[in-house]
Amino acid sequence: METWKMTVWLFVLSIICSINYVSADIENEVEDGSIDNEVLAKVWLAELNTRLIEKNNELAIANWNYETNMTDHNSIIMNTISLELHDWDTEVKKRARKFNTENFSYKIKRMFQLLLQGGELRDDQQVRRYNAITTEMLSIFAQAKVCRDPPSTECLSLEPDLESIMADSRDYDELLWAWKGWRDAVGPPIGELYPQYVELRNIAARNTGHNDESDVWLENYEEEDFEAILDELFEEIKPLYRHLHAYVRRKLQDRYQDRVSATGPIPAHLLGNMWAQQWDNIYDIVRPFPDLESVDITPNMREQDYTVLQMFHIANNFFTSLGLRGMPSSFWKKSMLVKPRDREVICHGSAHDMQKGNDVRIKMCTQIDYDDFYTVHHEMGHCEYYLQYRDQPLVFRAGANHGFHEAVGDTIALSVVTSDYLSKMGLLDGGEFTKNHDIDFLLRQALVKVAFLPFGFMIDKWRWDVFRGITTPENYNSKWWELRTKYQGIEAPVERTAADFDPGAKYHIPSGTPYIRYFVSFLIQFQFHEALCKAKHHEGPIHRCNIYQSKEAGDKLGAMLRMGASRPWQDAMQEITGQRRIDTSAIKSYFEPLFEWLKEQNEGETIGWE
Repeated sequence: METWKMTVWLFVLSIICSINYVSADIENEVEDGSIDNEVLAKVWLAELNTRLIEKNNELAIANWNYETNMTDHNSIIMNTISLELHDWDTEVKKRARKFNTENFSYKIKRMFQLLLQGGELRDDQQVRRYNAITTEMLSIFAQAKVCRDPPSTECLSLEPDLESIMADSRDYDELLWAWKGWRDAVGPPIGELYPQYVELRNIAARNTGHNDESDVWLENYEEEDFEAILDELFEEIKPLYRHLHAYVRRKLQDRYQDRVSATGPIPAHLLGNMWAQQWDNIYDIVRPFPDLESVDITPNMREQDYTVLQMFHIANNFFTSLGLRGMPSSFWKKSMLVKPRDREVICHGSAHDMQKGNDVRIKMCTQIDYDDFYTVHHEMGHCEYYLQYRDQPLVFRAGANHGFHEAVGDTIALSVVTSDYLSKMGLLDGGEFTKNHDIDFLLRQALVKVAFLPFGFMIDKWRWDVFRGITTPENYNSKWWELRTKYQGIEAPVERTAADFDPGAKYHIPSGTPYIRYFVSFLIQFQFHEALCKAKHHEGPIHRCNIYQSKEAGDKLGAMLRMGASRPWQDAMQEITGQRRIDTSAIKSYFEPLFEWLKEQNEGETIGWE
């Protein structure tokens, strides 16, 4: 063996021995700074990446099996694997803390930084309790049904039954029955478990040096005073929301007379959605120009005998038209795209990265309507992001921040809903688009995008104060409605008490999914859309821009997606928009014609609520 080869072999052997030493010594705590060899760190991370892919894939499959078939057997398997992965992850973090990364290169230092983010339960009994609580809360939510009064035995699930009533019924009392029935079915049993969930999340946060779980959730955004920044952003878009609220309230008062105040909050069950988070299902009530062709394509889809699979293929075609990746063959074989009739499932639409190979999937109880046509593109946007950053090390396989991941599919959907694109798909007639068409279209968009903003803002406002102990269990429900009235201008249609737990009626509460990501997404998607329209050299207002088949737009979007979390989100923002901060100017520009029209319509009306 040549001398130089012998030297290299001995060096590699010393690294391997060091790795084995680190692995063997995990039970013995050592001070940070004991290992400052970057070459060793790189080899250790490479080994970890391989093993982490296998471990995460095992858990991802177990989670998928449970969410698409909620049996006790699948629950036990999921929780068993979760416990095993937790123990392994705890050991990995102990090893990671042995490295002093101060003088490491940026990439390696960032990998350790992301690897050590989050909270950590270190007691096996606490881990088991936490898994049992979260599984039980999700089970309550997924399996709850609301039954008609005796002698009827009709019992309705949330999707599609109760959601269809909320969307389609215009009967005040029937809407109230569905609204209250769902909260009565899921709220109290989830509310009994929620304080324990909060306690355990805070223990995990404090184990890693955080004050409480709110710090863990904000950590993802890598910016000091991010809460204050969010407050400023909300103030900037509030005037547009308040004018939309005043206009919708007046239309609802015309419909429901004295059951809706002319100056107060809107009863929460009248807005076409179980949570009053988006109001597009009452488009027929508030539509300004009903004689125009409707931008709601649901009737056209049904007349043309659209299928669920067709909706997904149309979404896939949009991504490939930009030069981005199409869904792999495994996606079409393994996804759950319609609600099975033979088993209980979690219907809430979600995209799943199985962590290994190109295995990405969507779980969705899809309906043939405009809303789900939009949602299909949203969920496929997650899958596209998964595929684009697939070549990154596993620790970088994430969105630049959580809001980025939510924004990708929605950015595409801003083109999908344009009359230009829908005409190409044969879902609109493609006639002349006048100023009145603009207002009609923008109002429907505002019922989806603008109406959502205070809802997306307040949910984690509520949870952060819960984690901080500012809002205590006896005040959970009263604080929830205080914030919903303060930010959304809505109110409970019947008295709610401390015995109720109305937050539990929203999936993201029992699932523990942070929600501010959606508020962030609903702002930055307009920044992304504006930037992609410039890349396409679009002329005219951005609400008419359609980037379908634009390789220039696809190149710009793809470059950002491939970064994953390898750089802070500000760098990813700059890559696609040229800016380094969240900016409301794009969403305000998009809705400017509607805002001016709303101000004219609301002249003499009360703006805001008592």
